[in-house]
Amino acid sequence: MISENEGLKREIGVWGLASNSINIIIGAGIFILPAIVAERLGYSGIWPYLICGILMILIMLCFAEIGTKITLTGGAYSYIEVAFGKYAGFLTTNIFIFGASVMANAAVANGLADTLSYFFPAFKIQWIRILFFALTFGVLAFYNIRGIRNAIIIVKFNTIIKLIPLLMIAMFGWFFISPSRATIASVNPLSDIGEMSLILLFAFVGAETAMNVSGEIKDPEKTIPRGIMLSVFLVVILYITIQLTVFGILGDSIVKFKNAPLAEAANIMFGSVGIMIVVIGASFSMFGNISGMVLNMPRVLYAAARDGVIIPKELARIHPVFQTPHISIICYAAMGFIFASVGEFKQLAMLSSASYLIIYFGVVLAVIKFRITKSVDKNGSYRIPGGFVVPVVSAFAIIWVLSNLPLNEIKGMVIFIAFLTAVFFLFRAFSKKL
Repeated sequence: MISENEGLKREIGVWGLASNSINIIIGAGIFILPAIVAERLGYSGIWPYLICGILMILIMLCFAEIGTKITLTGGAYSYIEVAFGKYAGFLTTNIFIFGASVMANAAVANGLADTLSYFFPAFKIQWIRILFFALTFGVLAFYNIRGIRNAIIIVKFNTIIKLIPLLMIAMFGWFFISPSRATIASVNPLSDIGEMSLILLFAFVGAETAMNVSGEIKDPEKTIPRGIMLSVFLVVILYITIQLTVFGILGDSIVKFKNAPLAEAANIMFGSVGIMIVVIGASFSMFGNISGMVLNMPRVLYAAARDGVIIPKELARIHPVFQTPHISIICYAAMGFIFASVGEFKQLAMLSSASYLIIYFGVVLAVIKFRITKSVDKNGSYRIPGGFVVPVVSAFAIIWVLSNLPLNEIKGMVIFIAFLTAVFFLFRAFSKKL
């Protein structure tokens, strides 16, 4: 087992870890994706949810095993870096920041604008959306630079509000379902299900982020597998319930409400009051997701620059008055604004999901490596039942889902990884000459 006495107090238990994980997972995706999935698959949209749910459970089992053996703060980065070295750690850091996180923020910002357009059609106009993105990322950067206390207040305020409309639809929507719509049609082509699974995965990722606080989890050998599995299981149940309920209420007309399918379902259920609850809840959820990422991810940029992980040292500068990593915050917010302005929700969500899957693939391979070498085994650490079945199946499942990425996006990811590889080895070669 690899761990460090990082000076952190281990106070997070099972429900604390599960709550943190659920809060991270449930963001913008579930408010937008039901219509995108239903448009392609109809009521058969349940299959991508099941695929994503099973895949995430398998992947989180791998996280649970390796997370009880390597209890360092840093989550996936630490696991991959310990297993495969500095190069793999460098790729993980940059794919996570620039691929998964920035793309996710940009996608959520577009989802927020789409949701607000339900009440304010002006948000469909491109220049107004760009102005809105500038204000959103600009205000969050401003508050983050002025101090972390203000940023945390914003994040906490959004935590509970976003769950209210989801639980409302999940609990009471069954009374409004039309039985004629609640039937699963013929099975769609596997390629359609695979593509929707890749997009839908955007709504499931994030559980592993809760393990970035591994250095503060008490009794990690038991808490990590229980907390992570509990959170993923509850989210899968909630998501499937919402998909079935919303399509059962709206039927084929769901494609008319792509920007806010849950709001229209709530309109049928509770009238204008229901719409207000869902739109407000969705808006707070999406804004909270963005604010949380703008709070956390610049600190990763700052730490990477501080530790010399081939990132400009300017990003490690601290504001002389507010003692915050202001350059990293400005840089991260600017990237979020740029990608939000040039992309759309579906495309950005797909790219973010692909980035996450690449990181997950690295963690699964790390589990396989440590199983073979037994270099971090410890009595009492969690071990997935069934030998190599779960990590091997997870690896092949990830490859299958990634194979559904459009060709242009595959080329873009390959070029991105090739660029990072060139930067790493050129920097290392230059450093040796100094």
